[in-house]
Amino acid sequence: MGDESRSDGAEVTGFLNQTLTMVGEERRYVLYKPWEYDPSKSWPFIMFLHGAGERGSDGLKPSDVGIGRAIRHYASRFPALVAMPQCPAESWWDQSLGVVDAVMEAVLGAYPIDEDRMYLTGLSMGGYGTWWYGAKHPGKFAALLPICGGGQPEDAEELAQTPIWAVHGEDDSVVSPSESRRMVEAVREAGGTVKYTELTDTGHDSWDPAYSDPDIIEWLFEQRRGR
Repeated sequence: MGDESRSDGAEVTGFLNQTLTMVGEERRYVLYKPWEYDPSKSWPFIMFLHGAGERGSDGLKPSDVGIGRAIRHYASRFPALVAMPQCPAESWWDQSLGVVDAVMEAVLGAYPIDEDRMYLTGLSMGGYGTWWYGAKHPGKFAALLPICGGGQPEDAEELAQTPIWAVHGEDDSVVSPSESRRMVEAVREAGGTVKYTELTDTGHDSWDPAYSDPDIIEWLFEQRRGR
């Protein structure tokens, strides 16, 4: 982990560069810690999965697109610890979900997290990752927020255990909105609670309006596991 102490004893906050060792290899990621962070209380936690363009090993790119950008503009809306792991180059989230496991284990082991208020979100490739990881861990998260991604309809029964708000652009030519539509339909048929927003005139970039929408973010933080 990075150095998070100061000589005056105050907490270091903001976007923190972090490292962990996974199978003998160093992995870098970013952790956002809100300025009002107080270690004496439990905090909500968001796991953010980036898109294909942010893959690599620098650990920094994932914080510059999507939720990181929204936090920089609207920090008060995100009173949570937010982890931004990085998928290796030439890989996809379904092949690298162990990275997500490792980052989650590191954060849960180091910070007072309210495990009933853990959320999973991602965009594009990370939207697919949100559907995939959420299905592999049914009931672990209080809510899922997949943006312009897709998944496997056969995972609907597992996904139906968690509230979901999916977002996609109707004119997305990179990932067809049909990818979100079929997942929403499958989870609803399995008895799940799903909200779906299809945006106009966004192209593939439906994540900026989604993460800057106060109603979506307010809904996310309202969710509690087991409620």
